Amino acid sequence: MILEDISTLLQKGKAKEVKILVQQALDEKITPTMILNEGLIKGMSIIGGKFKNNEVFVPEVLVAARAMNSGLEILRPALVASGAKSVGKAIICTVMGDLHDIGKNLVKMMLEGQGIEVIDLGVDVDADTIVEAVKTHHPDLVCLSALLTTTMMNQKVIIDALVKAGIRDQVVVMVGGAPVTQGFANEIGADAYTADAASASEAALAFLRN
Repeated sequence: MILEDISTLLQKGKAKEVKILVQQALDEKITPTMILNEGLIKGMSIIGGKFKNNEVFVPEVLVAARAMNSGLEILRPALVASGAKSVGKAIICTVMGDLHDIGKNLVKMMLEGQGIEVIDLGVDVDADTIVEAVKTHHPDLVCLSALLTTTMMNQKVIIDALVKAGIRDQVVVMVGGAPVTQGFANEIGADAYTADAASASEAALAFLRN
């Protein structure tokens, strides 16, 4: 089955082959949503599970994500034309004072691998930028990464800014990063903490389905 092949090749990081098969599936009149769910998302979810269980590591996830993005390039116009909606929208960034982006990028890829639209604000992002982005894009989720003990308090600064702007209740705030713990997340009023990218995408999906 072609969708199974797309999933398998994506897991192996075969970007060119994924691209060709996605086009072939479209030519065979398989619906864009089915190609997305049964091919691309399925493959990325399997990689996510393996990553969580330490069966694959960051490099394998990155090449799989690259393959997924290659497939999405072909698929996106067809998805738009068919009126398919993403399952939700997330804003993601690394907080002010922190320039680390590998963890953020992994979470972004995992979220996209679940069919979530992601607006990536980059690194070293301040609270005002987040507040404006929430007002502009109306996301379901705000994902905040901090890799340093000196910058993790800026996750709280952002949550406080969302409260002050009167929009805190409009979004689910998820936090993560090496020094962050569940206790800290509770303390600062975040909605969720996850220890790795695969868990983050599962938690995000659970929030969107509720």
